[in-house]
Amino acid sequence: MAATETIPGVKRKGVKRKRDAKATRGAILEAARAEFAGRGLGGGRIDAVAERAGCNKAMIYHYFGSKDALFAAVLQHNYTLIRQAEADLDLRSLAPVDAVRAFVEFSFDYVAANPEFIKLINEENLHRAIHIDPATARQMNSPVTSALGDVLKRGAADGSFRGDVDPQDLYISIASICYFPISNRYTLSAIFDLPQGDAMLAARRAQALAVIFGYLRPL
Repeated sequence: MAATETIPGVKRKGVKRKRDAKATRGAILEAARAEFAGRGLGGGRIDAVAERAGCNKAMIYHYFGSKDALFAAVLQHNYTLIRQAEADLDLRSLAPVDAVRAFVEFSFDYVAANPEFIKLINEENLHRAIHIDPATARQMNSPVTSALGDVLKRGAADGSFRGDVDPQDLYISIASICYFPISNRYTLSAIFDLPQGDAMLAARRAQALAVIFGYLRPL
């Protein structure tokens, strides 16, 4: 149900308007995502976020307090989106080989389809992850590493996988091999004269699967 609140910036005494607080906050987060991905934290402007979101600056400060706090909220929002998408894979219900294939393909496709996600993560690494709460991030990531642990255990039991792979190591390996060719596609193309289109993506996706399954092969 839409909340009834006094809108920040409206000065007429007693004037109230109905506002859907959840939708407004969501619009601000999406606008800030685009602004920070395009200009970084330092170059991003609250004025531009307000214009994109169709609200005023006072409302942004009302919800988030500061530009840094808004950037932190954008990061958490984007991690939430990918974690929800990972959960939808339902890896525990799949056979071990199918589960790993599904997760590698998802990881590659998600990064390829969400360039803003890459830019935000790169930006936060420049700031040494000061906007991320470690406890919250680890709690958000624990379901997927737990699911991968289950997949590895079942795969080792049926002979599909080696038995000494840590699920966190597997997650990092998959993230690395899927992330790097997308985040560095332009420099890689310049250095190695590689194509940048769908053919390149398909080749790197297939290579990611081959490398990960090679890593998991029983010794």
